[in-house]
Amino acid sequence: MGRMAGRRVLLAVPVLAAVTFGVFAVAAASPFDPVKAYAGTAGLTASQENLDQLRANLGVDQPLVTRWWDWLTAALSGDLGDSSVMRQPVADVIGERLGWSVLLAATAFLVAVVLGTGLGVLAARRPGGLLDRCGSSAAYTLEAAPAFWLGLLAIWFFALKLDVLPAGGLTDAASDTVTFGQVANHLVLPASVLGISQLPWFFLYVRQGVADALEEDPVRGARARGLRERTVLLGHALRSGMLPMLTLIGSRVPELITGALLVETVFSWPGIAAATVQAATSVDFPLLAALTVLATAAVVLGNLLSDLLYAIADPRVGFDG
Repeated sequence: MGRMAGRRVLLAVPVLAAVTFGVFAVAAASPFDPVKAYAGTAGLTASQENLDQLRANLGVDQPLVTRWWDWLTAALSGDLGDSSVMRQPVADVIGERLGWSVLLAATAFLVAVVLGTGLGVLAARRPGGLLDRCGSSAAYTLEAAPAFWLGLLAIWFFALKLDVLPAGGLTDAASDTVTFGQVANHLVLPASVLGISQLPWFFLYVRQGVADALEEDPVRGARARGLRERTVLLGHALRSGMLPMLTLIGSRVPELITGALLVETVFSWPGIAAATVQAATSVDFPLLAALTVLATAAVVLGNLLSDLLYAIADPRVGFDG
C-alpha cells in the first residue's frame, strides 16, 4: 500500500507542475489585463508610465517562463505570493475560505454516498419493481439537471415558499457571530443540493452492482444454506456490489469541485468559489495558480483514495501491482 501511494505521489509532482505552467500560459494569452484589473477605475486615468511601473511591481512584465518559475520556487518554500485582486496573501485567502468549502463538499459527499448506497441496495432487491423504476427514472433526470438549477429550485421552494430554511449565507442576517446551530441550519440546503446532484451515479452503480451480485453463485449458495435475506444482502451482495462504486469516488471529485463552486455561488456560501471567479476574471496569477493546484491535488487524492479502497475491499487486487 505504501509503495503504491508513494508512486502516485511522485507521479503527481510533474502533473502539478505542468498544471501550474498551463495556468500561467492560459492567463498570459487571456485578453484580460491584470494591471487594469488591479488598478480598477484609477487605471482609466493613469498615465502609461504609472501603468508600466505597476506592471513591474506586480511582476507581469516578465516573460511567461520567468513568472511561472519565480512563483513555483517561492511556492515550494511556502510563499504563495500576494493576491492582486484580494489585496492579501494568497495563503490567507485560501485559509479563510477553504474550510467552509471542505465542510460543504464533505457533507454533500456523505449525503450522496449514504443515500445512493441505501436506495441502490433497496432498488436492487426487486429489479423492475416500483422503487427500482421510480429511482432509476429520478436518477437519470437528476443526471441532466445542473447543480445551480437545483439550487435555485431549492431556494424557491424551501426558503421562499415554505420559509423553513435560510436562502443562503453562513449565519443569520442579524447575527454578528458564527455559531454551530446557525452554520448547520444554513448548510442544509447547499449540502443537500450538492449531494443530490452527485447521488444519481452512486445510486445507479450500487443498484447495478448489487443486482449482479445477487445473481452470482456465492450469493445463491448463501441463500441455499438458509441465511437470512438481510445477511445475504448486506454481508455478501453489498460487499461485492460496492466494488464498482469505489472506483467511482475518484472520478466524481472533479464534478464535486465544479458543483461546489456553482452551489457556493448560488447560496452565497463563503468558500473559495468567489475567489476562484475573481482570480480568473482578473488574471490573478498567484491566486489562480494556487487554487488550480489545490483542485488538481484533490483530484489526485480522490483517485488514490478510490484505488486504496478498492484494494482493501477486494484482497485479489495487489497494492503493489
